[in-house]
Amino acid sequence: MALDQEDVLAALRRVIEPQLRRDIIDLGLVRSVHGEGKRIEVAIAHPGHAYPDPERLESAIKDEVGAIKGVKAVTVTADVLSEEEQEALRRQLIGDPGATAGQSEAHGHAEGRAVRFADPDNRTRCILVASGKGGVGKSTLTVNLAVALAQQGKRVAVVDADVWGFSVPAMLGIRRPPFVVDRMLVPPEIHGVRCISMGFFTEEDQAVIWRGPMLHKALEQFLTDVWWDEPDVLLVDLPPGTGDISISLAGFLPRGEVLLVTTPQPASQRVAQRAGVMAGKVNLQLLGVVENMAGFTTPDGAAYPVFGEGGGQLLADTLGTEVIGRIPLTMGLREGGDSGRPVSAVAPDDPAARAIRETAEWIDAHPPKRVYRSELKIV
Repeated sequence: MALDQEDVLAALRRVIEPQLRRDIIDLGLVRSVHGEGKRIEVAIAHPGHAYPDPERLESAIKDEVGAIKGVKAVTVTADVLSEEEQEALRRQLIGDPGATAGQSEAHGHAEGRAVRFADPDNRTRCILVASGKGGVGKSTLTVNLAVALAQQGKRVAVVDADVWGFSVPAMLGIRRPPFVVDRMLVPPEIHGVRCISMGFFTEEDQAVIWRGPMLHKALEQFLTDVWWDEPDVLLVDLPPGTGDISISLAGFLPRGEVLLVTTPQPASQRVAQRAGVMAGKVNLQLLGVVENMAGFTTPDGAAYPVFGEGGGQLLADTLGTEVIGRIPLTMGLREGGDSGRPVSAVAPDDPAARAIRETAEWIDAHPPKRVYRSELKIV
């Protein structure tokens, strides 16, 4: 009995390309389907060069088509989309910037394409993790908070906006860069978290010596030329201070909330306060305070307030907000950052992992206080 072509196409529609998260028919990745007796041959195209998931994609195709009654063998062959096909796919996924800018090759927010996360109808919650100063464990918190939110079933993305001190990919354990479809970056994913960082585009021992306009451009490309696919939460790991990057991101993400990270000692609290004041001046909502390194907890459970006590609460009281998490310093938290194995992913019973999970639960239970809806715009 001849196989029904529609049955094969229906099976292929159930195959979701793991990087772009769309079925391979809609993405235009299926070249042809041929059937001879009980054998099916499927020719596909990978969406870009250096495609990271060929075996996973081909295995999914074989599983779905092989489940059709009467099929005994499935063969998959693959090539790569042409430059023209990649351009068409990029336009399909993130639009045609030239149509907005009146140019044929415009890219990025400043050249005509709006930041989708700024749209009032966009449902992504944008949280800017700030500290005012370095050395408070802000990146470690960002990474583990992202993993904890993903464990709650959220789609999570992280922008490592610390272009001078990028560390998020290494802390997450990401071993490969994004791959490219036309000029659209498809970020790597691990532990349910997608990430983009300057660390993918420079050597570990290189210094990024950029001034404001170059930083601004890099950040807008992270937000507009990357295929994020509507995450539930976007975490942005800000650099220390209140300079160009923080100001640019406040403009790109006007719906953003600021999560302040401090340590218990007053010196850290006083500097973090400036970041909180900046949030108010650029009209961003202050989400709350996380007190990091809130005591050192030994493997046997003993706790020592080596960084003092009370700084987080003092900061929250000064800014009129609340402490939403107190994260102890543990060996597992430190080791996970160094090894690329986040404690939230590999040791959920660690005291730091539990505290971060509780912080993620608090965030999920307290949605933004401001309401943004396109129909409420005043023209």
